[in-house]
Amino acid sequence: MLAAIAVAFLVGSIIWSGWRVHRIENTLGGVMVDTAKTTSLVFIILLGAAMLTAAFRAFGGEELVREFLTGLSGGFWAQFVIVMAVIFLLGFFLDFIEIAVVVVPIVAPILLLDPGANVTAVWLGVMIGLNIQTSFLTPPFGFALFYLRGVASSAVRTVEMYKGVIPFIGLQLVALFIVAEFPALVNYLPNRVSLTSETAPPPLNPRLQVCMQKYVFTEFDAREDDIRQAITTAQKLDFSYLPKKQQTATIESFGNALAVFDRRVDIQNAQSKITAAKPEYAPLHRQVRALQKKIRKIDKEIKLTESDIKRKEANGLKTDDLVEFLTALQASRKQLEASIPEDWEEKHKVFTTLMKNAKTARRNYQRTTDEAYEAIQGLITNISGVEKLKEMGPDIEKLSTAIAGLPPKEASRVVGAVSKRLSSVGGTRAIKKELGRARKAMRGKKASPEKVEASLKKAVEIYQADLAWRQRAAAELLPKLNQYDLAIRDTIGLRLQPGLPREQALWIANCNSVPRDISLNF
Repeated sequence: MLAAIAVAFLVGSIIWSGWRVHRIENTLGGVMVDTAKTTSLVFIILLGAAMLTAAFRAFGGEELVREFLTGLSGGFWAQFVIVMAVIFLLGFFLDFIEIAVVVVPIVAPILLLDPGANVTAVWLGVMIGLNIQTSFLTPPFGFALFYLRGVASSAVRTVEMYKGVIPFIGLQLVALFIVAEFPALVNYLPNRVSLTSETAPPPLNPRLQVCMQKYVFTEFDAREDDIRQAITTAQKLDFSYLPKKQQTATIESFGNALAVFDRRVDIQNAQSKITAAKPEYAPLHRQVRALQKKIRKIDKEIKLTESDIKRKEANGLKTDDLVEFLTALQASRKQLEASIPEDWEEKHKVFTTLMKNAKTARRNYQRTTDEAYEAIQGLITNISGVEKLKEMGPDIEKLSTAIAGLPPKEASRVVGAVSKRLSSVGGTRAIKKELGRARKAMRGKKASPEKVEASLKKAVEIYQADLAWRQRAAAELLPKLNQYDLAIRDTIGLRLQPGLPREQALWIANCNSVPRDISLNF
């Protein structure tokens, strides 16, 4: 009763409000007109900014900005500080919308492409947003200052307002420096949401491998003895009654599981060599890559100059000034090439070899862990499907009777339906193969009832043998295999899980929140 009364009051309130806005001084019309004006103003700003940005790029402005920023000594952080300073100064005179739609599309791609910092777009967006936020306070066109001027007493002078916002601007700049120093403050939450959601990337995702490896190695440091003991215990189980192929794969998986620890040592040794070589190679790498960037720029200018010379010569015009400029460019190019250290090629080759060795070690480690867990995972799945397989027993064993007297097409359909149901049970390929042979023997002019009967009989024999070993394994092996799976699931078997467990997802989200320098890979 009370709920009905509440709904009635709500409906009445909505009707009354609607009648008022229509009848009293055309309130709704005024609101809609003001909204349309404001929306139009914003879209005009956006369109104008888009046109300005397009014209700026069309005339090569973006290239000039890129060349200026990438030419700065100090790498990414020098570029970043310059961009932040420019945005901060623009905030004194421009609205935040203009800065966001004019400046950001030009500078953001340049900063994001720098492998030295390897920052995320989320972090860069937050940094620019914090910086732009100061434009609300910075005189003379800060919105907050206008709002305050509108409500403050005339006794409060505008200059005093300007002085009063200085501490708040300082606080925002402090926040900017904190976020710059600790990027995990920004990156962690998006990473956490991504890795713990229903649409989280699978553990095989390449972007997760570095942090997954760190997590697993940390677990090895704490639990290596326990994991080795679990592997050794599982090796002693009786697998003699399993099918030959599955038995061999299972036994080999234990050898691979023990080999994982050796593959881990290979990675650590390869990484330690890279770490030892970095202090000497990194400065040389930066120096040479900077020189090569200048050489590439000169090569473009040489190509354009040569095109201009050919065009002028074709039109019978003088090219003395262009030839002189081309000669200067070529001389500058030779000078830059000569300034590349003589031992660069040798040291680059040595360091590249170290990087390749580390990559190979990681690949071997991943392959070994996958092979160590895949067979066990498949065996557990096959054994766990024993009840489903048992339910299909009557259909398989009575197939010969079920298709007796049926036309070939109808009989093939019946056999195909049973084969399709078997697809839901792992490890039934041999049975489905015989059913497929039976269906093949039903087709065409060369249909052979004898072959059909023989294949169906063979399928029944395979089914009965399969069911026997699965039932025995379900009683003897499955509980112990589940214990073994539990011991290695979050380390050796982590890559093959359908999704990251919550504990591992949180650890990896934290790890991935800190950018890594990948500049030496380029």
